[in-house]
Amino acid sequence: MGRGRAKAKQTRVARDLKYRPIDTDFDALERELRGGDAEADEVPDQYADYADGDYGESPGESRRIS
Repeated sequence: MGRGRAKAKQTRVARDLKYRPIDTDFDALERELRGGDAEADEVPDQYADYADGDYGESPGESRRIS
């Protein structure tokens, strides 16, 4: 009991999302997802050591996280 108000609000929000006209700027979304003008293959200097995937481990050595 006592879910009436919460359920009514969820129903109202769901209807608003379902029937609201969508004004999505897909060009802006694409620019944001692409990350601007930077090359996708560029690795920042601070992460260059990790870019090769070696991580400084010897074969058979397990990586321990503490």
